Amino acid sequence: MDRIYRYRMTTTSGGNLSIRDANGDIWVTPARVDKGSLRRDDIVCVRKDGSVEGLHPPSSELPFHQAIYSVRPDLGAIVHAHPVALVAFSIVGQVPDTRLFHQASKICGPGGFAPYALPGSAALGQKIADTFKQNFNCVILQNHGVAVGGTDLQEAFQRFEMFEFTAKTIIKASLLGEVHYLDDEHLALSKEDLSHFQEFDRDPADSREKETRRQLADFIRRGYQQRLLISKAGSFSARLGDDSFLITPHQLDRSVVELEDFVLISKGSCERGKVPSRATPDHRAIYRRYPQIAAIVNASPVNGTAFSVTDCPCDSRTIPESYVFLREVQKIPFGMQFGDGEELARRISPRNPIALLENDGVLVLGTSILDAFDRLEVLESTAEALINSRPLGKVAPMSELVIKELAEAFSLE
Repeated sequence: MDRIYRYRMTTTSGGNLSIRDANGDIWVTPARVDKGSLRRDDIVCVRKDGSVEGLHPPSSELPFHQAIYSVRPDLGAIVHAHPVALVAFSIVGQVPDTRLFHQASKICGPGGFAPYALPGSAALGQKIADTFKQNFNCVILQNHGVAVGGTDLQEAFQRFEMFEFTAKTIIKASLLGEVHYLDDEHLALSKEDLSHFQEFDRDPADSREKETRRQLADFIRRGYQQRLLISKAGSFSARLGDDSFLITPHQLDRSVVELEDFVLISKGSCERGKVPSRATPDHRAIYRRYPQIAAIVNASPVNGTAFSVTDCPCDSRTIPESYVFLREVQKIPFGMQFGDGEELARRISPRNPIALLENDGVLVLGTSILDAFDRLEVLESTAEALINSRPLGKVAPMSELVIKELAEAFSLE
């Protein structure tokens, strides 16, 4: 709940979480307790026999949690909240299409819709349960918010976060033009195959590797805090040698990554006992092609990603910093990122270090970890400014004369 509240995905009084334990007891957030200062002791236990243990009464929404659990024995946790993008969908009677991203399609599945009923009522519980009974895991509640289920609280949260990110991106992208979604052929291209990584027994890490791990962990956490990454999407890597680098592990929650979690890649093999990010072949191909590149980021900043799902170009000729850091922002066709990385490496370069991956976020190159992260921040700020300018009028990009002046002043090739 602290995480949901901190990222403004609910309000002080809104939302509730529950966990069903192995005994069938339900642990639920309390009624009328500040969500921003919730403590472990505040959580209420509702036993199978209906008895209640805790310092407070259980959430008034407990009946719909119980109703969902009664029809979905596979679920062990439920998140209900009022994140603004999903609420926007709920008040217009629509459901975000998760086929916007292959990760959203896989993590969330299709979204469901439950008609309105009085909060806390048995009727609401029945309507929500009826929708979950159809095997939806993410359900928009008409004029109310969203309810999301998972086998545990981590999975429920990750579905909730991805569903909200998808909704935000659709709203932002709709300001730019027609929003493009993935079809069955696209989704088939994204099927994960991590079996090609061979393993090796590694030597103890030297001081350079330890420092690189620390920097990567710091910037991954910062990226998550700034909503440039989401928990189940995004990769960050840093070069160690000619054909060795560290990269984020596959599917580990980006907000809790530790130094030892990063995976060492050497000559295309990974250190034993770890599974690296599926972006590893792309990163390796880029490092091998461009010796001056020392760090690479795959990320999902909502504004930059909005450009990736439309035909609208992300024009960096807005302010001098944007053009100097980003240069010409190109778009990579969907599916290219799932190959051996060679074609992708030919499409991006130190001269043009930024790419939008069609319906899959952004790719950023840097000469250091800091440089890559800085460019990612500039990209997101530029994209947000472009989207925010839409209601104001037509963008007036910097002229060719100004661009030429910048190129000469900053030695841009």
